[in-house]
Amino acid sequence: MRQEILAGSPRVREGNFPRISSSDLRLLFELYDRRVFAGALTRALGGADGQALGFRLSRRMTHAGGKTYFRPAPRPDQPEYEIVISSHLLFSNFHGPGGPVAVNGLGCRDRLDALLRIFEHELVHLIELLTAGASSCRAEPFQELALGLFGHTDVTHRLETPPQRALRTYDLRVGDRVSFVFQGIRRKGRINRITKRATVLVEDPCGVPYSDGRRYLKFYVPLQHLTREEDSGGRSAAYRR
Repeated sequence: MRQEILAGSPRVREGNFPRISSSDLRLLFELYDRRVFAGALTRALGGADGQALGFRLSRRMTHAGGKTYFRPAPRPDQPEYEIVISSHLLFSNFHGPGGPVAVNGLGCRDRLDALLRIFEHELVHLIELLTAGASSCRAEPFQELALGLFGHTDVTHRLETPPQRALRTYDLRVGDRVSFVFQGIRRKGRINRITKRATVLVEDPCGVPYSDGRRYLKFYVPLQHLTREEDSGGRSAAYRR
């Protein structure tokens, strides 16, 4: 499959490809359906027009490598089934030193290997949704199907997530007390969430009430602009509004 997508896609031309689009995901589906399933998935979806199955890349998915959706009553502008791949996780990995990268129990040398393993996982979800109307990768039938079809020995990935990268690169994690400069003023608060940036809550009487009974202003701060402060109280749990 690796060579076919490299030969057939105008964007995915190397292992650590710099660009990808939803049309590349559709091409992947067509390749897998033809080679592995002899067209059975397309037939189960109602034919070759492709309207029942959509593909999307997401920059907002920062923990899951992929998701497959089933909408029993989709809107006119929605497909009934949709496979979504996290472009954020793909492109934030394979940039030099980092931890070992394994997806579904299989080692991945580059971004394309990871994409293929994630996509295979989502195809198993699609098969279960088409045949049973529900799917769980924690259940034994899913794991047996993934092993039999694609040799997957696990259902998790070790792609580095934003919190893991923040810890490795900046020694920062949720609950840390930090400081940063905003509009010329140094402010102090706690990291409440880490995605592409850190969500920092700064206690302020004009802020929004949170679950700890205090009021906070919320700031979105690039990790490299944060300074970790010494905190004798230790790291705190995330607060909720």
